[in-house]
Parts: sequence; structure tokens; C-alpha cells
Amino acid sequence: MGVVATQSFKNIISTYLGFFIGAINTLFLYTEFLTDDYYGMVGYMLSLAYVIMPLMSFGMHNTLVKFYSTFKTRVALNSFLTLMLILPICIILPLILIVYFSHDAIADFLSSENEIIKGYLWHTFIIAVALAYFEVFFAWAKVQMQTVFGNFMKEVFHRVGTMLLLLALHFEVISLEQFMVGLVVIYVLRMLVMKVYAFSIKLPVITFKKVSGLSSILKYSALIIVAGLIATQLLDIDKVMMGQYLNPMRNIAYYNVAIFISTVIAVPQRAMHQLLSPMSAKYLNDRDFNSLEDLYKRSSLSLFVVGGLIFLLIILNINQLYLIIDEEYSVGLYVVLLISVSKLYDSLLGSNNAILFNSDYYRLVLIIGVVIIAVMILLNIVLIPMYGINGAAIATFVAVFLYNTIKLYFVYRKFKMFPFTNSTLKIACLLLFCALLFYFWEFPFHPILNIGIKTILISLLYIFVIYRFNLSDDISAVIKKYLKLK
Repeated sequence: MGVVATQSFKNIISTYLGFFIGAINTLFLYTEFLTDDYYGMVGYMLSLAYVIMPLMSFGMHNTLVKFYSTFKTRVALNSFLTLMLILPICIILPLILIVYFSHDAIADFLSSENEIIKGYLWHTFIIAVALAYFEVFFAWAKVQMQTVFGNFMKEVFHRVGTMLLLLALHFEVISLEQFMVGLVVIYVLRMLVMKVYAFSIKLPVITFKKVSGLSSILKYSALIIVAGLIATQLLDIDKVMMGQYLNPMRNIAYYNVAIFISTVIAVPQRAMHQLLSPMSAKYLNDRDFNSLEDLYKRSSLSLFVVGGLIFLLIILNINQLYLIIDEEYSVGLYVVLLISVSKLYDSLLGSNNAILFNSDYYRLVLIIGVVIIAVMILLNIVLIPMYGINGAAIATFVAVFLYNTIKLYFVYRKFKMFPFTNSTLKIACLLLFCALLFYFWEFPFHPILNIGIKTILISLLYIFVIYRFNLSDDISAVIKKYLKLK
């Protein structure tokens, strides 16, 4: 866990920097500088781009990580890497033709409830392409165990660019339409910078030789598209469906803010996953199951500790936070609570996803995932018209809970591995204790000061208990290292 802990800590720092900037954008700049309808449009556009991104990439970013360590000769590896770069183009070019010749029909379908969507189909498509190739280039760096710069680009770059665009819009340097185009430019530029960095680590040698195991690679890639669609739809399909069932678009803006707040819990998991995936793939390819189980347990414990603290800070400060944001956005309070619980459950699973999608059992998991997405879509169809954004949150919560529970059971059945330890139960009790202790404890000051005081008190108590009772070796080691404790 040494490499994982070191790079993951740096990734967590850059990811939280990105989320801090994103918080300023999401909670303040977007809400002040854009109308609610256009803010909803931006959320819809980006969510739709993320939903179709796995198809654009043809799953190459996952395939690259899974199969990279299986190629032992220079020629074989170069042929494989060439394939990884070319295959997405084979999907993207036909899709460009489909969008070009069917633009009006697609736009009319998507804008059935909100006419504003019609003018931004190409914006969405280009962003999806940029997202796809960014992930391919990031995976290129990941397999070299270099994740810090890529994670910075993934989490920080586009948020800084968006902040600059919002400020330029506010001061009337650019128009609203130029702002929307600027968003597209930012994602394309991010992809190009990642490409330069990835190729600086390992320059591609274009080699058109037969790739060993091509059939297995293509089957995996085709199926991993489904996996990617499952993952993104669990995150973004609710926003896309709200664009179809809820009018006006501002409902998506309210939901987007609530989801952003909850997603902060997933930051450590996202940061650590950049290394958990290639390491799990290597252990599986080498059949080193002892190391795989150790990684599983340690990652679960570390992520539960960090994610648990963030969970506490969110649910115990959420009422004060909504006093700072525009009052209309407080309708997302129950969305925050439900999605926060689901994100904490995600963290508790540790490297579960990395094990499953780099193993030979990914096909069955994908079938289960498709069923879960179908359930989620049906729940959204029923619940969104009934309960609005709360209905979407309920649908997402149920789908994530079912999917995670099945994956947890599946790894246990196939690998005889369980991520939980005695410390897991102790941390859960600590979370419950802190929640009960601080939930009704409010200060009679300005909301920002209240949040600051409560955050400090909760953090000090939580970190002291974790360190004092050594509930996680890896977290304790990080505390010792950065606080210079003996």
C-alpha cells in the first residue's frame, strides 16, 4: 500500500482542490451568474456527455488497464497500444455521421419538454468525444503508475477553466453563447494536454501487428462499454431523465447542487481508484490473491475512515450550508442525505470494482448491472413525476444499494474475500456517536462561522479517536508522516 498511499494522498489533495473550486462554481458562481434554466442546461449537457462517453471510448481506458501487464514483448505491447488509440475512432466516426444526418430528429426528441436543449446537441457530442479520449490518455499514464498529474487534470483543470468563463460572463467579456462554446473548448484542451503528458511518459510506437488475444480484448471492450454505461447512468441518468419529465430546467440546477455536495464523499475513492485498478489487475494476472485480499481490506478501511469523516461534515452542516446558498436550492436537502449514504456505501467497498472488472467474472456483473439500470429507469419514470427531484434521489439510492450489495456478495462467493474487519464496526460506531453528538448542536452565529466551528470540533474528535485506537494502519501512518508524530 506504500505507492497507493503516497500517490492516493496527493490525488486526494488535488481532487479536493478541484472540488473546492467546483464548490465555488456550483454553489455560488453558477447560481449567481447564470439563470436557473441555463444552469440546468449545463448540468443536462454534461450529464448526457458522460452517459454516452463509454460508447465513444469503446471501453479502451478500462481495457488498457486490464490487459497492459499481460504483454511481455516490445512489439506485442506496441501493437496493443496502437489498437487502444485507434479503436475509439472506429466508433466516433460513424456516430458523427449519425448525428449529422439525424440532428433534427435527435434534438426534437431530447427537447420534448425543454426547448433550450435543442441548440446544444453538437456541444454535448464534442464534449463526450473529449471525455472519451481523455480517459484513454489517462489510462495510458495509469499503467505506468503515474496518476498524480492526470488526476489533477481530471479534477482541477476544467473547473478552473469554468470559473474563468463564469467570471468572464459576469463581467460581460463574453456572451452566453460564447460561454457555452467555451465549455466545449475547455474539455477539448484538457484532453490535448493529457495526451501530451501521457506520450511524454511513454511515446507510442505505431505498430500494426496482430495483437495476441484480440478476440478476448474485443469481447472485454464491448462488455466494458456496458460497464461504463452502467457506472455513468447510475450517476447521470437521473439528470437526463429529469430533462424529459420535469419542466422547467431549473429543477436540474437544484438537483445538481445537491448531488455535488454529496459527491464530495466519493473524492477519496476516486483518487485511490486511479491506482487500485492497475494494481488489482496485476495481482489478478499474477494470481497473487493474498496481496489482492490485503489491498481489498486496506482500501475499504481507509476509504471508510476518510469518507466517513466527510459524510459527517456534510450531514451535520447541511442545514447551515443551505442558509448560505440561494434559499430555493434547499429543496435538495433530502437528495443530499440519500445520496450521501449511497456514496458512503461506495467507499466502504474499497477495491471491489477494481477486482470485479479486472477479473474473468465481469460478464455476469455487467448483466446484473444492466438489470439494475433497468430498475433505476423504471423507478425514475414512476418517482420523478410523483416526487420531483426527491423521486430521482430515491431511485438512485435504491439502485446503488442493490448494485453494491450484489457486487459485495459476488466477490465473496468467487474469491472468498470480504472487505470488512473488526475496525469497520468500530468506525461505524464512531460515525453514529459523532452524528448523535453533533446533530442537535448548533451555534448562534453566522452560518459560515457555525460550519467552521462544527467542522473543526468534529474533525478533531474523529481524527483523535482514529489515531488513538489505530483503527486504520494506513491512515495512522499518513497522520504520523504529515503531522510529524512519533
